[in-house]
Amino acid sequence: MKNLETDNRAPKPAPKAAPMAGGFFMALGMLGGGAIGIFLGESSAGMIIGLSAGNVIALLIWFRDRRNSGDV
Repeated sequence: MKNLETDNRAPKPAPKAAPMAGGFFMALGMLGGGAIGIFLGESSAGMIIGLSAGNVIALLIWFRDRRNSGDV
């Protein structure tokens, strides 16, 4: 019988998938909202609304990733 600790052919556990990132959508929402807000004359409001929309998308990605990884 071979020792599995020294046997290089022993199966290794499958690596976990890298978590998905949603920070891009937060930044994109803030920049896009600010740009749209400039055209409407309310750059701060546009930036806050864009950041909020980006946060919602990032949370949806986080929930989906958490459900798919089996952490729930």
